[in-house]
Amino acid sequence: MAQDTIQVGNAPLTREELEREWPEVRLRLEQLASRCAVLEEEVKSLRRLLERVIEHRQKSHGELVLLLTGLVSKLPIQDVGVFVSRLVEHNTHVSDILTALGKGQTDAELLRPPLLEALEGTKNRLREAAREAVKELMRLETPLEVEMLQSLIEEPERFFTPPVVRATRCFVKGQVPRERIVRQFGEAALFCFQDMTTDPKLNPRPKPEEIALAFRPDAEQLLQQDNPLSPQQRAALLELQRRIQQSRGNSAEALAQREAFTRLSFILDLLHFYEHQSTEPVDVVFAQRLPALVEQLAFNRPGAELEEGVVAKIEELLGMVLSPEHRLMIINNVGKAGGPARTLKFVLRLRAPETTDLDVIILDFIRHLCPSGAGAPPRAAQWVPLLRLLPPERQKMVVRALMGTDRLPKEKARALALELAAALGLPPLEVQTPPAALPPELERERAWERIQEQLQHHADPRAVAEAIRERLHAHYNADELRQSWLALSTADPMTLIRVCSALPYTKDGRTDPIAHPVLQSYISRLMHDKYAAVYQRVVNSLRQIHKVRPDSPTLQNFLAVVRWVDPAAAARLTADVGLESQPVRA
Repeated sequence: MAQDTIQVGNAPLTREELEREWPEVRLRLEQLASRCAVLEEEVKSLRRLLERVIEHRQKSHGELVLLLTGLVSKLPIQDVGVFVSRLVEHNTHVSDILTALGKGQTDAELLRPPLLEALEGTKNRLREAAREAVKELMRLETPLEVEMLQSLIEEPERFFTPPVVRATRCFVKGQVPRERIVRQFGEAALFCFQDMTTDPKLNPRPKPEEIALAFRPDAEQLLQQDNPLSPQQRAALLELQRRIQQSRGNSAEALAQREAFTRLSFILDLLHFYEHQSTEPVDVVFAQRLPALVEQLAFNRPGAELEEGVVAKIEELLGMVLSPEHRLMIINNVGKAGGPARTLKFVLRLRAPETTDLDVIILDFIRHLCPSGAGAPPRAAQWVPLLRLLPPERQKMVVRALMGTDRLPKEKARALALELAAALGLPPLEVQTPPAALPPELERERAWERIQEQLQHHADPRAVAEAIRERLHAHYNADELRQSWLALSTADPMTLIRVCSALPYTKDGRTDPIAHPVLQSYISRLMHDKYAAVYQRVVNSLRQIHKVRPDSPTLQNFLAVVRWVDPAAAARLTADVGLESQPVRA
């Protein structure tokens, strides 16, 4: 009887029960086998579909890279190699990832793009640098609250919250937020402060948490008189006053505090951009905020001069910027107001290893140090400290370019170059070798190539117009006019419009005597059928300007210049833009 019983689970089954259940079990096994076959077919079809998607993705990405390579080839020749190598590297990485997916390899490290790895590494470096800067501020005993600084170590984003923004703004101005005084000492301590925010006309009722206070000049005497404050509170207020006065001075401790705060602001601004790239505008961060912080770091006291240590600290901060284009954007926007900050811009450009347009930068550097209309010629003692900041090879290039500059008489330029070479310890034979005289055709071609590079790099239209005027004043003939128009016609239409609008006026506001015939030549060529494509691009740009802002000064100035040299061309241009009913301003 024991042989006729089968144990299944906890309940034994007899032979009769097993024979009775067997057809149903067999049916279920057949159903599972059929379902397994269906699933195998679905998996095979999905596999084929995935392979087709991967193949299509590879082909489409390859075509996209080819299109981008064609667009990049229109860039200046010195920039093409860098962009093409990046595109090829990116295409290779994408192909490797797709091949790995097709083979069933899903390694997380392989699927992670190198750009994201570099971004994550940059963020970690910025967080570590921010921690070091915060610790340095705490060590320097700044007027900022220690608790607030400690919170930035764990949460860097708190730097952009309204309370921290008010506190840091007050630190820069030598003030203190009212909410901090009330929180730490109570309203009884407000008698030794003066309100710097409330104004009967401009801001009669500010919010209490937005009011900034400053110590009264006689605050120390007021604290020594009878008042409801305890001795500990009086001592704390006197200590706070001492720290604020110290941070506003020009002592070594004050300069160290301002330098540490500026570095912290740069680091946290950059980290905030990398954390919120989808919402933070690139031009605001890298063309406005960060260049201003670089200038503050270099010139944190009146009369400060460029030194190797300061420039090295700035380059250390710039090295934390992930993209070379963003680093270049920061440097190019330093010194917009001129002065020593503009000198810093050229020093940083000439020290940067990825600098490509060296000839143009060196010529602009020499023109900056030898401004036109200057009285006495520059002395070697003024140049040597700046040139010592450059690598030796760049020093040689600057000295050689100085020998051929048009800002100084040839004898004075040569004497200054030799004096600089002796002071810098450069080999005299390499400096004294005069540049070989170029044939007129080659010299003209190179001169207009430099101006064309300025146009392609979107230089200031007034500076480009000044360069064109200088060249045409030195060599005014039909070939020069033709070369100048060819350089302008290859630029984007907005640059052409702005340069033509600025061409008639010199720096002192007077009208250049050759501007009329030069512009007349340009407008006649623009209206010719040979340059119909250039004319159409100009018309489209003017239409866009009129659509956005009908009274745009750019639109009105360009039409006025065209009307000045050729009224018939101005009438045609006005009609094509769609301004028949609007008079052109003279």
